[in-house]
Amino acid sequence: MERLRIDRVGVDGDGVGHLPDGKPVYLPFTLPGETVEATLTEQRGQGWTGDATVVDASPDRVLPPCPHFGPCGGCSLQHWSDARYAEWKTGLLRAALVRAGFTDAVIAPLVRTPPGARRRMELAAKRMPSGVALGLHVRNGRAVVDLADCAVLHPSLAELVPGLRDLLRGLSGLKREGDVLVNLLDEGPDILLRIDGNLTTPDRTKLAAFATAWGAPRISVSRDGARPEIAAQIRPARMTLSGTEISPAAGAFLQASAEGEAAIIAAMLAGLPPKLSRKAQVAELYSGCGSLTFALAKQVRVTAFDGDLDLTTALAGGANQSGQAGRISVTRRDLTRQPLSAKEFAPFKAVVLDPPHGGAAAQTEQIAASGIARVIYVSCNPATLERDAAVLRLAGYKLLSATPIDQFLWSARLESVVVFDRSK
Repeated sequence: MERLRIDRVGVDGDGVGHLPDGKPVYLPFTLPGETVEATLTEQRGQGWTGDATVVDASPDRVLPPCPHFGPCGGCSLQHWSDARYAEWKTGLLRAALVRAGFTDAVIAPLVRTPPGARRRMELAAKRMPSGVALGLHVRNGRAVVDLADCAVLHPSLAELVPGLRDLLRGLSGLKREGDVLVNLLDEGPDILLRIDGNLTTPDRTKLAAFATAWGAPRISVSRDGARPEIAAQIRPARMTLSGTEISPAAGAFLQASAEGEAAIIAAMLAGLPPKLSRKAQVAELYSGCGSLTFALAKQVRVTAFDGDLDLTTALAGGANQSGQAGRISVTRRDLTRQPLSAKEFAPFKAVVLDPPHGGAAAQTEQIAASGIARVIYVSCNPATLERDAAVLRLAGYKLLSATPIDQFLWSARLESVVVFDRSK
């Protein structure tokens, strides 16, 4: 047992204290200024992790709003006062950019998304002797916290959870474990079940009845990672993005909240070069199914690239059916294995990229070697943003703006929109 004082909250949301020899100790659910009794459990890097009992609590400690906070692996910072939490979230972006070499980085105020806004959820399901546990995994484990309530989910999705649990309990296609991915579309929840057994005819009847009862336009099923098949559909699955309707595939990636998407779009559009003609061409990399594309196409012509067949099909279909084929060109291309080369950026006045969690290392190298002046980088991971931003800085880019967006409330995840420029 070690008595420690917590100095700060680290990038993963854990409180950080230090042993007498200077080694760091990472302790979940602790706050700066607190004195704790810590039991060290395992090594992490050059330090330790462990469990802590708070001896002297911080005045910034508050009552978590969710009854599952602690065991549930979804949120890590509900116990921190809102003002201190917001300062820390903003600091994640500032620190990443400073480490990348932008030492005078000025960060815009944190854009907040409210509780109860998440329109996309992925829940783990596990068959138990008493039925089915449905919720999120415990922190650093595989056990499932059986969800009764959730402070971040959109109410329509939170209300769906008990019904899904009852559905899975009676579904013979769920043998041991699986998961459920739900996107809240225009006309209800689009549900993808990933299970470990075969659907029976009674299973399909139950799915159809569930879709009707809960207003789910479509229920799709995937067994053991296979391509999803539609098991029940009562109407087309549609999603409107910046005024354009698309038909997303089951489980399609969407921004986590409508509010977060709107904030990203606003920062992206503000980052475009001034006085761009509507005929100007902009490259959009990692476009997905069009979360940003259709908003961007109202200002400029967009050439969109993404490696996912389902996403590019939905994007191209939305562009064609809405009469925007002349403003949006869609190309399927794996930008990790085949990034756009420096020469391929010649026609473009700017590039917007929204890479996955792993960032865009290879693609950023090509952007840095190109003649492109304006780069708008949408990030969901400060660590990979730091790496890629350092490459741009060495290539002569300056930081114009940086907007943090708290789309993943009470977690260590941070969305941001960062604008770089090297105009002559």
